[in-house]
Amino acid sequence: MVQSDLKKVVVIGGGTGMPVLLRGLKEHKVDLSAIVTVADDGGSSGRLRTEMEIPAPGDIRNVIAALSDMEPMLMNLFQHRFSKGNELSGHSMGNLLLAAMTSVTGDFYTGIKEISRVLNVKGNIYPIANQSMFLHAEYEDGTVVVGESNIPKEKKKIKRVFIKPDPVLPLPEAVDAIHHADIVVIAPGSLYTSILPNLIVPQIGNALKETKAKVVYVCNVMTQVGETNNYTVADHVQAILDHIGHGCIQSVIVHNKEIDPNMKLVYAEEKAEPVKYDLERLKCLGLEIIEEDIVKVKNNSLRHDTEKIANLLVSLL
Repeated sequence: MVQSDLKKVVVIGGGTGMPVLLRGLKEHKVDLSAIVTVADDGGSSGRLRTEMEIPAPGDIRNVIAALSDMEPMLMNLFQHRFSKGNELSGHSMGNLLLAAMTSVTGDFYTGIKEISRVLNVKGNIYPIANQSMFLHAEYEDGTVVVGESNIPKEKKKIKRVFIKPDPVLPLPEAVDAIHHADIVVIAPGSLYTSILPNLIVPQIGNALKETKAKVVYVCNVMTQVGETNNYTVADHVQAILDHIGHGCIQSVIVHNKEIDPNMKLVYAEEKAEPVKYDLERLKCLGLEIIEEDIVKVKNNSLRHDTEKIANLLVSLL
């Protein structure tokens, strides 16, 4: 089957939720594209963004690792994080490779393409923008904080997030991918710091409303302290609609099984709780609601089940 005959699946997001979806989807015969945030400003990504004036590479690195068919040893090398050395400590090898390839090619996106080719990546990886972008949050009390890593620390209710410079110009290939997709998946992840930074780029938000593809949002299973305290599924969806407008999402996938009480206790220590599934409000928003058991316990944490969620998404095609 040639690439053009395959159904086109576009996944948008960042953080830890996106690679979970991508690892499952790459095992299916689909034309896969990932649109990834570059708003991270913490750790290795933040240092490289500041020192080398490049977009933050961390989320891109994790997506490359998820979509690559590299040997396990090479994967370990790519994801290795240095723990010693004043300058190297905290940096991951993959971030340094992305920074080096950007320097060699003169362009962040070209660097991603070259590393993807070398590491046998299945699919296309598009940074949301080919430039550095800075995430801002305005809280309900009117205060504003700059920086993705700083936003949850305030532990205040977020009114909206926005990015600078304004406008941020998205990668044209990312916009085209949405327009030509058969399905667009908004991945689970930190709502205000991993998901919305992609969607609030105006051309991306418009493309989601204009595309003929079904746009599906995979909702988080647990709340996140400092971002979505006490949020229900409808609250997550409403936040997206408030930022982008109606018509950008057609379906929402929700986990419909009770969370194990022991896992609730683990998350309660982080002041997190299961995201409540408020069916009636979702119906009022006019969305198709897809209920499925899509979660598993891994390393004493709740994670979306890679295989289950991929099979479910492909079935929607």
